[in-house]
Amino acid sequence: MGKVAVAVIVSLWVISISILVNHIVPEPYMDEIFHIPQAQQYCIGNFRSWDPMITTPPGLYYLSLVHVASLFPGMSIVQAASSFSEVCTTAILRSVNGVLAVLCSILVCCIAYCSACYVSCMFEEELLVKCSGKLGALAVVIRQTNIVWMLFVACTGVINITLVRPRDNVEVNDIDTAIRKSNRTTSNDDVTSGSNLRLRKFSNSPGTDKHSMPSASLVSTNHSSGLLDEVKVIFLALWHMKWELLVSFSPFLTVFVAFLAFIRWNGSVVLGAKEAHTVSPHFAQIMYFGLVSALAVAPLHCSKGQVVDLFQSFWKRRPISFFQVFVAVIAGFYSVHFFSIAHPYLIADNRHYPFYLWRKVINAHWSMKYLLVPLYVYSWFSIFSTLGRVQRKIWVLAFFLATAAVLVPAPLIEFRYYTIPFYFIVLHSHINDYQSWLLMGLLYLAFNVFTMMIFLFRPFHWDHEPGIQRFIW
Repeated sequence: MGKVAVAVIVSLWVISISILVNHIVPEPYMDEIFHIPQAQQYCIGNFRSWDPMITTPPGLYYLSLVHVASLFPGMSIVQAASSFSEVCTTAILRSVNGVLAVLCSILVCCIAYCSACYVSCMFEEELLVKCSGKLGALAVVIRQTNIVWMLFVACTGVINITLVRPRDNVEVNDIDTAIRKSNRTTSNDDVTSGSNLRLRKFSNSPGTDKHSMPSASLVSTNHSSGLLDEVKVIFLALWHMKWELLVSFSPFLTVFVAFLAFIRWNGSVVLGAKEAHTVSPHFAQIMYFGLVSALAVAPLHCSKGQVVDLFQSFWKRRPISFFQVFVAVIAGFYSVHFFSIAHPYLIADNRHYPFYLWRKVINAHWSMKYLLVPLYVYSWFSIFSTLGRVQRKIWVLAFFLATAAVLVPAPLIEFRYYTIPFYFIVLHSHINDYQSWLLMGLLYLAFNVFTMMIFLFRPFHWDHEPGIQRFIW
């Protein structure tokens, strides 16, 4: 019932905002000047046409064709359109993301602002929540960086199989020996050792799996085991189940191999505008994401209780926790000093929030980017702490590596790049405080309403370029 209510609320939001946007901004705006004409070429059957400024694959346009095809019979009956191509208007193509926003709302309550616009970022959430190879392939065809999240979903599946799901006929001699060895090497880390990963031998039963792997007796309920213990169990289980896992995860492997072949053929991850989207070591980007995500969930990460809990956790695990903080701070200073990139688009385009954050905050003074490092470090430790309460250490590590793989190569700072990792943080933090949810919902609503009002009713002009400009995320 709650999901239906959320879907109804989001539908009302999307419909009302779409009517406003299409009335006030009827012509394609910003990136839409590339995407809408390209989709319209596909609507007339010209599949060989391609705008060299478009960086993402054509999956968005194929989905648009499906959407238009579903509307064409009804519009033809009421004589609203006499041909298929006439249905491919700016308003209809924008409604593709509106429909998807409603579908996503069943799973996620926080809907992004760009659901009223025709860009490819809104197609990621729905496709990546459903963990399958086919949908992963579709996600990659829509946006290349989704290959990372597809692999992360596959890694999550491996973790669940090897550490969570109970199996029968478990052969534990070799694995338990490895765990005991791992206990001796990690006993000084002040963490609960591999005793929490004790394995049981189940009796045979018809139809059960004959491969060897760790049991979920204590593994599935206790998250205090050491990272090295979890890695050891996973690798040993992978060896015992290598052929079964290879078959089970073959769809993911097939998509990954096809993606590598595409990169070799294309010479780059992006399709067009390659010179403006070159892969760059933008390590400061991961710092920015941590702070933005913590602020977006401020009731959880910026509360007094969270600060006290984090400090107490560090104090209990001293001195290793202090060493971890020291290393993180040094890495943060190193990242913002040597790997902080000011992309030409970021400096020149004042239609986005990052432009003002860069100019008024990060680059306000030469020392400002260094003064923000402690906040970056706190944000990430708070995120790790929150995720670590309900997720395994190996899962948290895999999530961080996936987030870094997506954000570090991106030279441009854009909040839409943060959408998927942020959703993963929220969905896997298991926030049960309804007061926090209510506060965050009101915060998001106010922010989106403010941004939409500026977008619609505060246009401006550039001296060096004709036409109306509008502020957007």
